[in-house]
Amino acid sequence: MWDFLPIVLSKYNYWIYITLMMIGLYAMIAKNNLVKKIVGMNIFQTAIILFYISIGAKRGATIPIIQHAHEGGVHDAGATVVRAIDYINPLPHVLMLTAIVVSVSTLGVALALAIRIYNRYKTLEEDEILSQIREE
Repeated sequence: MWDFLPIVLSKYNYWIYITLMMIGLYAMIAKNNLVKKIVGMNIFQTAIILFYISIGAKRGATIPIIQHAHEGGVHDAGATVVRAIDYINPLPHVLMLTAIVVSVSTLGVALALAIRIYNRYKTLEEDEILSQIREE
């Protein structure tokens, strides 16, 4: 009856990412306050970044620095065999560093826009802003 439990527990990190994504998605869709929507977007982005970082890691692998054999002071790159499976792929980590920068920039611009909206409409509630726009 509980045969699926070890499989579910062994993938606990994926359940954490799914939970974070759903919290962020819920906040973006269900909340009317703009700041809560922005925070939800940030939670969603963070969950995706954590997911990509976790799938880029491998047990027992090392960093991708390849040391070549030297024979008699002459660089002999063909003497060693490079097995890609022994190394961690750095591409997901590098891309997620870029995604972190984009996420922080998006958060900063969104909060700046929220401040401008508050200065103009004196509220951050989406329904009230839309009603004020319709009245204009």
